[in-house]
Amino acid sequence: MTAPEPAPGSPGDRLAAVRRLESTALGSRALQRLTGLAVRLLGADAAAVSLLGDVETVVGGDGLPAGSLGRQVPLTDSLCAVTLAGGTEPLVVPDTARDPRVGSFSAVVGSLVGGYVGVPLVVFDGSAVGALAVYTRRPRAWSPSDVTLLRQLADAAATELELSALSREFEVHRLRFELAIDAAEIGSFDWDLATGRLVWDDRLVEIFGYDRDTFDETLEAFSARVHPDDRARALDAVRAAVDTCGDFDAEFRIVLPTGETRWLQGRGRAVADDLGRATRLLGAGFDTTSQRHTDARVARVLEAMKSAFFSLDRKWRFTYVNSESERVLDRTREELLGFSIWDAFPGTVDSAFEENYRSAMATGQERVFESYYPPFDTWYEVRAWPGPDGLSVYFLDVTERRVAEAQASRSAARLAVIAQVAAEVSDAVGEVGGEEEAVRRLARAVVPVLGDWVIASLIGEDGRLHDIVGWHADPEMRDLAVRYSDLRLSALTSTAPIVEALRSGQPMIVDDVPEAVGRTLPAGEVREVFEALDPRTAVALSLRARGRTVGALSVYTSGDRPPADADDVATLREVADRVALALDNSRLYEQQRRLAEGLQRSLLTAPPEPDHAEIVVRYRPAMRAAEVGGDWYDAFLQPSGATVLVIGDVVGHDTAAAAAMGQLRGMLRGIAYRDGAGPAAVLTELDAAIQGLGMGTMATAAIARIEQTAQERAAGTTRLRWSNAGHPPPLLIHHDGRIEELITSRAQLMLGVDPATARTEAVVTVRRGATLFLYTDGLVEGRDLPLDDGIARLKAALAELVERPLGELCDAVIERLRPEGLQDDVALVAIRLHPEDRPRPPEAGPEHVPDLVDPQRAAEG
Repeated sequence: MTAPEPAPGSPGDRLAAVRRLESTALGSRALQRLTGLAVRLLGADAAAVSLLGDVETVVGGDGLPAGSLGRQVPLTDSLCAVTLAGGTEPLVVPDTARDPRVGSFSAVVGSLVGGYVGVPLVVFDGSAVGALAVYTRRPRAWSPSDVTLLRQLADAAATELELSALSREFEVHRLRFELAIDAAEIGSFDWDLATGRLVWDDRLVEIFGYDRDTFDETLEAFSARVHPDDRARALDAVRAAVDTCGDFDAEFRIVLPTGETRWLQGRGRAVADDLGRATRLLGAGFDTTSQRHTDARVARVLEAMKSAFFSLDRKWRFTYVNSESERVLDRTREELLGFSIWDAFPGTVDSAFEENYRSAMATGQERVFESYYPPFDTWYEVRAWPGPDGLSVYFLDVTERRVAEAQASRSAARLAVIAQVAAEVSDAVGEVGGEEEAVRRLARAVVPVLGDWVIASLIGEDGRLHDIVGWHADPEMRDLAVRYSDLRLSALTSTAPIVEALRSGQPMIVDDVPEAVGRTLPAGEVREVFEALDPRTAVALSLRARGRTVGALSVYTSGDRPPADADDVATLREVADRVALALDNSRLYEQQRRLAEGLQRSLLTAPPEPDHAEIVVRYRPAMRAAEVGGDWYDAFLQPSGATVLVIGDVVGHDTAAAAAMGQLRGMLRGIAYRDGAGPAAVLTELDAAIQGLGMGTMATAAIARIEQTAQERAAGTTRLRWSNAGHPPPLLIHHDGRIEELITSRAQLMLGVDPATARTEAVVTVRRGATLFLYTDGLVEGRDLPLDDGIARLKAALAELVERPLGELCDAVIERLRPEGLQDDVALVAIRLHPEDRPRPPEAGPEHVPDLVDPQRAAEG
């Protein structure tokens, strides 16, 4: 395959830009973070940043195979090269194996890349130097919002590449300056007055004709080399500096071992302790024999610098000015040399320049600060070095660095808004009142990064737009933003930007809000609030997903803030799309949940009212964040008059589970409506029917039948016959308050697993006044509640509440065990067997049995 021709920019420009960026890009932590963010936000398997020179070089990534960083790929096998061949537009490939441009590439053939999106990295000079790419191992359809988000990340990556390179260039400039100082061949000394140790650097040792073996670090070694005629004068200057804690300044001759005589300039300063006594003498010395030659050499270095450099003496007069300083200061050397900086530039008095220059001279410490220079629209880093002769000042142009930093900061802030909205809105929509909370969080997230204040709105069930929240970055203005959101909709006309945004589905950029909106508002409070908020520009967007409009967003800027740029609008569109999709998903889910809940409730019927037996049923759907499940209860009479109670739970949480529940409930009723069919027989036949009808359903269930003979009625007792297929154990509350779990020595399989399993049943005799309580696991089990702990809590609650009427007991138990709301559906059925030696109590309701059941037989069981 022929290598594609990368674009834009000439190959020479691109290669030069790549060489400039490559050394600081490889292994960059910032690129690692950006690619990691791309993987998380786009749900991709991997992301990479590549530079394209003579080959593709992978310089950063996340999710890549081991050893990928620094790997070089030929242009003929390079996805990056194909990306740049398309200019500055992204390359979007849903299925790489089917795309003739990349289908033969080794990464595609090796099943490493199935779906691919690459965005060119365009740096400041317009060169496309590489690409930021994400890919999945399987084919994937990429959405426009995916591409928009990757564009923003690519902008951040390109900015980071430039910023890293500029930082390196800045350090190179700084090193050149230090080398320029070194070029003057200056040596330094440090004399510790307490120990008498005199420390010289290598340069000063060399100047005095010593080496490290012959220099004994004493003042006598210094004195021995000073010319006899100059020795007394030089030592007097040293003593004067120590005695006065002042400056040392002396020029003298030294005699080298070879007999050669050279001139030396020594300068320094005594350092005092807290009592004002000198403790050290620090300074420098340099050979002035060839001063003219040295001065000319230093001048050539300083003149060659691209940064401004000038020096001032201790009276603030200019002593040196390089050519770049002439340009920056807009004065010639003749106009500056010998003149005071304060006289030449009166505007610097009482400015940051004077503060820092004087501080450097007073403290002897270097001062570094940044300053804006309006004539050139340029930012400079200013470094002021104090020295014995005065002050050296260096101006470094940092405009590009500041622009890159600002762009990186803005890009990072926009990405943070997208990430914050994605996280917070998804959490909010799962809560009660979640849609309104979601748009509130949206409003708080977009300011102040994307605007000064905002109004977020929702389309209500009535189909009308309702403003939900007004939010201002300034706390003192928030009440005004809230009040305007209360008033604006009734005052807007049909031509308002928000109306047009809802109609078109496109962002509306308003360059003059007072003209577009303010002049149309009626006189009164709404106009007064609008004028107090003082909006200048705005962006109005609809919240749309799947072709449905669910709300709107209006973002305003006030004061001197510039209007939203293209990146701001793209970010707003991205967050609006994410919020709209979350809201639409929430609404669709709520519709499905209501449908399933309605279906489930329609399948649950009122219980019968046999003689002296009170039956209470309850069904509670889960909280909004969960799905409707297959929980059910049932209570009916067999033709013999025996009362049958059923509790069950189909595996699953959706409409299919609710439908399966209806089928199982109906089949169980049909099987059980026979004389003599006990709980175990009913469960066995139901298990066989599940397999025979190919239902593919699993469920738990427990069945209890209430039986009584005439002799038992006279004795005040009743038999409970029960069987359990993998369901939480029924609880029996005896007449004396004792609570018993109805369990067997070995748990039996749930329904739908093995129809051949042997099922058993058990019988327990109770005195009248007992209560049987059947329930589903949603009452006693959840993410925060293990099953055994839940059953223990249920028993404790029943023991405390047993004296209450049965209906109140059931309601109180649900509230006691699940005060924070239900994580799963809950169904329960309870029967209280009232004593039969007295009239039927009112709470049991009027006696009601089906027409086909003999009331006498029903009474006798």
